Amino acid sequence: MSTVIEKSAAEVAPGHELEGMSSNGNGSSLRTAETLLRLLPIAPCVAALLVMLHDSQDNEFGSVSYSHIGAFRFLVHANGICAGYSLLSAIISAKSRPPTKSLAWTFFFIDQLLTYIILGAGAVLTEVLYLAYKGDSTITWSPACGSYGGFCHKATTSVVITFLVVACFVLISLISSYKLFSKFDAPAINSIKGIRTATFG
Repeated sequence: MSTVIEKSAAEVAPGHELEGMSSNGNGSSLRTAETLLRLLPIAPCVAALLVMLHDSQDNEFGSVSYSHIGAFRFLVHANGICAGYSLLSAIISAKSRPPTKSLAWTFFFIDQLLTYIILGAGAVLTEVLYLAYKGDSTITWSPACGSYGGFCHKATTSVVITFLVVACFVLISLISSYKLFSKFDAPAINSIKGIRTATFG
């Protein structure tokens, strides 16, 4: 009887070993894909930042630079922060150890935060450029891009690249959300004197 059990265990064990290897392989592939995706926004972030930093124009009407407009400075800072975070998060994600619950929540929160920040920067600058191209007759604001075409062209290029960064961060946010909520349970709900509170732990 014991011989039969040992034989059955020997037949089953390789299957479990292969299953474990397959699971590790899938986890490694997902980690590699996430690391590459987190590296992806760095190039467009730096490109949008450099284009905006070199955006200035002098002519007979005067001089204008990105530093004269708060929305343009905000775009530069947002792209710089996103580039730095992308590199740091890719390094952390590339580590072989499985992510902890606190790390998963940290990635989820920062990914969501930076997605909205870079989206807001692109949206605000889009509105500023619209006014620069079209003007606003209700407040007698005449179009400025007719006089500073080169400046507006570079700013538009930077905004287009920034929206590529937005698309990258949306994908990163989806992946961090999936990894968090597929591996870890939602925060427990405790009742303290009739008040329901969420417990993260």
